Amino acid sequence: MMSIRQRREIRATEVSEDFPAQEENVKLENKLPSGCTSRRLWKILSLTIGGTIALCIGLLTSVYLATLHENDLWFSNIKSFTPSPRLECSAGISADCNFHLPGSSNSHASASQAAGITDMHHNAQLIFVFLVKTGFHHVGQARLKLLTSGDLPTSASQSVGITDVSHRAWPVNRTFLRFHGLIYDNKTESMKTINLLQRMNIYQEVFLSILYRVLPIQKYLEPVYFYIYTLFGLQAIYVTALYITSWLLSGTWLSGLLAAFWYVTNRIDTTRVEFTIPLRENWALPFFAIQIAAITYFLRPNLQPLSERLTLLAIFISTFLFSLTWQFNQFMMLMQALVLFTLDSLDMLPAVKATWLYGIQITSLLLVCILQFFNSMILGSLLISFNLSVFIARKLQKNLKTGSFLNRLGKLLLHLFMVLCLTLFLNNIIKKILNLKSDEHIFKFLKAKFGLGATRDFDANLYLCEEAFGLLPFNTFGRLSDTLLFYAYIFVLSITVIVAFVVAFHNLSDSTNQQSVGKMEKGTVDLKPETAYNLIHTILFGFLALSTMRMKYLWTSHMCVFASFGLCSPEIWELLLKSVHLYNPKRICIMRYSVPILILLYLCYKFWPGMMDELSELREFYDPDTVELMNWINSNTPRKAVFAGSMQLLAGVKLCTGRTLTNHPHYEDSSLRERTRAVYQIYAKRAPEEVHALLRSFGTDYVILEDSICYERRHRRGCRLRDLLDIANGHMMDGPGENDPDLKPADHPRFCEEIKRNLPPYVAYFTRVFQNKTFHVYKLSRNK
Repeated sequence: MMSIRQRREIRATEVSEDFPAQEENVKLENKLPSGCTSRRLWKILSLTIGGTIALCIGLLTSVYLATLHENDLWFSNIKSFTPSPRLECSAGISADCNFHLPGSSNSHASASQAAGITDMHHNAQLIFVFLVKTGFHHVGQARLKLLTSGDLPTSASQSVGITDVSHRAWPVNRTFLRFHGLIYDNKTESMKTINLLQRMNIYQEVFLSILYRVLPIQKYLEPVYFYIYTLFGLQAIYVTALYITSWLLSGTWLSGLLAAFWYVTNRIDTTRVEFTIPLRENWALPFFAIQIAAITYFLRPNLQPLSERLTLLAIFISTFLFSLTWQFNQFMMLMQALVLFTLDSLDMLPAVKATWLYGIQITSLLLVCILQFFNSMILGSLLISFNLSVFIARKLQKNLKTGSFLNRLGKLLLHLFMVLCLTLFLNNIIKKILNLKSDEHIFKFLKAKFGLGATRDFDANLYLCEEAFGLLPFNTFGRLSDTLLFYAYIFVLSITVIVAFVVAFHNLSDSTNQQSVGKMEKGTVDLKPETAYNLIHTILFGFLALSTMRMKYLWTSHMCVFASFGLCSPEIWELLLKSVHLYNPKRICIMRYSVPILILLYLCYKFWPGMMDELSELREFYDPDTVELMNWINSNTPRKAVFAGSMQLLAGVKLCTGRTLTNHPHYEDSSLRERTRAVYQIYAKRAPEEVHALLRSFGTDYVILEDSICYERRHRRGCRLRDLLDIANGHMMDGPGENDPDLKPADHPRFCEEIKRNLPPYVAYFTRVFQNKTFHVYKLSRNK
């Protein structure tokens, strides 16, 4: 972290628990063999104890979260429904993955949840089950479903057991044929053949399915539990990586222990894994945490060449895996690139190390692009354009870090302007060449969110009306304060920000740019590169979380790391005690160990009883209306029937029945967004013949209407799905309230309401074949 730079002879006799980094310490050890031996033994003991605790706390966190998941859904004892395939379990998985299905005990779906934009891979764990079941053979039937296959067995114990899994090796050519089924899938979207490996981040499911068949565990572990345990195992890696990052920054493993405790006690705000297992972020964030830990170590000075190369390899592997497993990787790494750019510009980071990290980001994204069959959304990402712009600007603008304060400040502003212009120019050129429109809805949303212009765009308004994409609720800080995390974070952040401003001003004022510790005068404030990186990282991701609630999980986990590091940092306490004229080396040692220990005791005293109560509380998922619907679909519709409806419901239809869909929760595809808007006209004010023509253009045989969407009252006027459709269609919204002057009354009543009256214009095109308290299913006539 920050340190008070002093002359070497003053530092020579100090003993630190930190990892060896200073050359003077090496010389000192050579001079003092007895002290060297004691020091080495202490380090070995500390590393052993700290490493053991890191592994144990990671495993305990994983077991704790897995137990909460089991208690919440009673997943291991879900019963089957005959003759339908494992419907209750399927419904449970949907709820487990944040698909608040209409009619469930959770809540009615909001407009954006109805649109399915909460996540596009909610039932990805069933992809894995399907891959295991097909075993990379039976190519005629081996097409990966977006969410799952309808060929799952009929009971929880039998289905997840997959009794027909072959234990013999399969021919290599069959594996390639199986991948052919992933690349040319025509059983997911009606009237379309899609490349699932290109469109979806599902390589992890493919890898796990192969691993499951290779390992001799089929008799002992059911596939779905292998998948679940893998993801909870990644949580153990996640917590361990946070632990190590805090340890590296502070020099004591006590800091890592406090970070892990804070992560667990604030789990409502740090993770969603216990109730949304297959989310892409649950796959990606552990690798992101490993990357941050590796970067923290890489930025330390005086690394040995071998250590530096191995660390770069760890950074590359973790960056690649992070990029491969999450579709939003480019936006997260863009924030990381901005961190590196800021530190490099302010001379807080060695330029050569920043260059290495820029290159690793670009290389990782390009490798993912190749694996995803040249996914254009990756090539057109802002990250690639930004990193290339930084390289170009460096070549064009030399001697950036020389001159007086005003001279350097002017060069810095010019450099920033040049990089920004080059980024926008390159990005627009790439998108025009590739005709890229996959991410345009994100920029429309950001433009409207930050007040850069009102919009009537249906897709942008879906995000604007979703709570998860709104501002971070104020009650979040109340929960974080209950564990003392927020107070500690603000305390550490305030001190480090002040030091960062001092160091930045000093660097910009120092025309000679001398960085050597031996040439610095006593008392000069310094900020270590690894600390500076984590400081800017937490600030930028904090702004991201404050503006978009869903991104808080990136910030809160790192908040645990940063706060715990500061409380255990000797430099933090040294600065604080010197500012109040109470400086004493013994007091520093007492403060850096006693404060974390007291907080740990407080956390155990306050939260341990509640955690034990949670572990003993048993619940069970229950959604009879959805189960009844899926039973009916399986028993009364052809296997090749095409269904239309809301995206989150169709995900369940695919999961439980295997039927073909008109649309599904993959909102990063522009053509699928257009198709979704057309299908959602069933909740707009449109004529029956118009709706029929739109649905039949996608090959629809059945359409499912949901009362929770048609009559939604949970959200305010203007954010209900029917209101968003009315605005996009230029129609006035229902109910009391103002409308824009140019909105006009619709020529037709709302389709989802009028069709239930069985009037002749509707009966001519639609025949009701099923209904219950929540769902209404209509069959489309084919002769119109």
